[in-house]
Amino acid sequence: MRQFMQFFRLSLAVLCFAVWGAGGADAQLSSTERDYYQVWLKTAERAEQVIDEDRASSAALEVLRREIADHREVFANTRDDNADRIGTLNSQLSALGPAPAEGEVEDADLASLRSSLNDQLNALRVPRVVSEEAHSRANGLIAEIDSIIRKRQTKALLQRGPSPLDPEYWPEAWSELSHAAIAIWNETLRQMSSDTTRENLQNKFPLILGLVLAGGVLVFRGRIWAQRVAEYLGHFGKKGSDVRRFIASLVQAVLPFFGVTLIVQAISIADILGVRGTILLESVPVWAAILIAFNWLGLQLFAGSDSDDLVPFPKGQRAEMRLLIELVAVMHVLRDLLNQVEQVENLTEPTRAVLAFPIILTTALLLVRLQRIGLNRVREATQAGETGVIVGANKMVRGIRRAAYFLGVLSPILAAFGYILAAEAIIYPVVITLFVLSTLLLLQGFISNVYALVSGKPEAARDSLFSVLVGFVLALCSVPLLALIWGARVATLTELWSRFLEGFQLGETRISPSSFLLFVLVFAAGYTVTRLVQSSLRSSLLPKTKLDLGGQNAIVSGTGYIGIFLAAVVAISWAGLDLSSLAIVAGALSVGIGFGLQTVVSNFVSGIILLVERPVSKGDWIEVGGMMGYVRDISVRSTRIETFDRTDVIIPNSDLITGTVTNYTRGNTVGRVIAPVGVAYGTDPRRVQGVLLEIAKAHPMVLMNPAPSVVFQGFGADSLDFEIRAILRDVNWVLSVRSDFNFEIARRFAEEDIEIPFAQRDLWIRNPEVLSKAQSASQQVTTVPKPEHPDFGDLAGSEGGNDD
Repeated sequence: MRQFMQFFRLSLAVLCFAVWGAGGADAQLSSTERDYYQVWLKTAERAEQVIDEDRASSAALEVLRREIADHREVFANTRDDNADRIGTLNSQLSALGPAPAEGEVEDADLASLRSSLNDQLNALRVPRVVSEEAHSRANGLIAEIDSIIRKRQTKALLQRGPSPLDPEYWPEAWSELSHAAIAIWNETLRQMSSDTTRENLQNKFPLILGLVLAGGVLVFRGRIWAQRVAEYLGHFGKKGSDVRRFIASLVQAVLPFFGVTLIVQAISIADILGVRGTILLESVPVWAAILIAFNWLGLQLFAGSDSDDLVPFPKGQRAEMRLLIELVAVMHVLRDLLNQVEQVENLTEPTRAVLAFPIILTTALLLVRLQRIGLNRVREATQAGETGVIVGANKMVRGIRRAAYFLGVLSPILAAFGYILAAEAIIYPVVITLFVLSTLLLLQGFISNVYALVSGKPEAARDSLFSVLVGFVLALCSVPLLALIWGARVATLTELWSRFLEGFQLGETRISPSSFLLFVLVFAAGYTVTRLVQSSLRSSLLPKTKLDLGGQNAIVSGTGYIGIFLAAVVAISWAGLDLSSLAIVAGALSVGIGFGLQTVVSNFVSGIILLVERPVSKGDWIEVGGMMGYVRDISVRSTRIETFDRTDVIIPNSDLITGTVTNYTRGNTVGRVIAPVGVAYGTDPRRVQGVLLEIAKAHPMVLMNPAPSVVFQGFGADSLDFEIRAILRDVNWVLSVRSDFNFEIARRFAEEDIEIPFAQRDLWIRNPEVLSKAQSASQQVTTVPKPEHPDFGDLAGSEGGNDD
């Protein structure tokens, strides 16, 4: 099957070269490009042979994979070449119309032009076809290599070796370890006793001594200096103290690391170590970094005072937690030291298992102890009702603790049964993962403190949206690092990243993150420009015109809709997104949208009608559906009305178009006020009319043209009913004017001795004889004889005397 595929690809390449040779100038390939394709064919054939044999080492497969990935990147870039020219040719062919059917004759000039365009189009498509084929072939080869490497890794992890608990291997392990230590020591002694080393020490003694002294000072005094600088900066105030403290802690960790690096450099320059010692010496800065980093983490998590602790613990447990974290770092360094010794001494598998088991077991016990202390603290906080500690015990934190506890117990069990590699692949990634998560937590707190220092709001900084977004970004950025920690290959991550950047095909368009980012940037720029134009229209241009407030609002809103639509169209065009292939899908979706969102669409169309026709404008006083108030905003879907009690009512736009709406201020603010009043029977109506006219004409809001009038409405049940009817300059003051009328009417009627009646009713009883009988019966019941007891008689008599 593979031989058939090779023959097919070779035939396709020969065919493509033949077409290139027959194509136009745009399709011709240079000799360099032809040579490159030949190189790729040889690489692909070699890769297929290596994959079939499956005998190359994993390192060799990684090198071959990187080579294929480089070719694939070139083909991915070539695949998009001449895209603009191909689009132009397709447009030209579309302008010529469809090709004539069989049997039909086309004009000679049109036929010649169509044939020329088709030849050019075919010639330009050939490189894309070859690049697409080569790109697909490279993808397949990379997938096969990744599959082989994953199978080997899985097999190695699941492979069982000798048990470290077997006493038979202990003497051999001790012997090999002693031999390795003695070999390194003897090699170092021989190196130091050589004349070349002595001469080198004499020539470079000042430099070596300077490096050692500088390194020693940084190691032993650097932490103290950084602490004194932090204390000095603390005199400038408490503002930003958390930021200064965090930076000072970093300086305290970095200075000793630089000191160790200088000392290592001095030893390397002195050349007093042999080959084995030099290999181990190269790892010393890494070991120092591990120890210093874990020590820094312990100090930051458990600072030693209740106010500085990120996680509150009693003092005794804080010291124990810091010690446990530092011991975990020591175990990690011992594990790396064992790996280095294994490389230089080629330890046997039983020796490797015996030496690795105590480190795995100790690390697991330290992790279990750490998790037990944390769990006990959460239980105590739960019983004491300390919500600040209970917050840290959410589901995610509990899940991490349980996973660490379980894996800490599982690892030494696997190692005891001989699965050393599997145990190491579990326990040490757990340690590094906990370190990374704790560091991310500290970084989030530091960035939040910086934000609090800049914004001047320290209380709300940790609970702000900014802090949450920072945590999300840090967690997202840590995903590749955690994947590498748990055994993922760099090649796997780069493959996922390249696939992500490559995007996906949608019809004739390839959607990639770059095109999406370009779309977002162009749309954001268009949106910003639209808002700036709206702001300029609202504040500068439109107020200088004679348009009313409603017309200005309609123009501003319409400009916003048009600007956003144009921004979206331009962004789609610039991003190279061809949405014509989605026309059928969009047509099908529009039917569902029409039925499912018909109310929303109705309100949207009604909003456009409101902006164009403007029966209701911003600032109008309207009444709709029993609600009365001022129009404050007209949006796409709804209109916001502010009532007189300062509450907002959201009304769908369709109600304003299809329902009955009363607009009191449409076009102008002139309106009528009606003030009813009643007088007692017997009052002279003409006199009342004159008084009311004087009151109406005296008010400054009443217009004299048309003049106010007083209407004698009729004879009411209790009064003669009159009404003042007047036209106001501004109907928005109607309630105030009516109140002024009523105050003035009360005053003038009191001066003119005009009575304002109130309702009186006469009560007629149909059967009064029944009422009289009931009254007499009640009197008989109340005349009860007095008791004959002397005490009560005296008391009754005294009470009766008091009543008289």
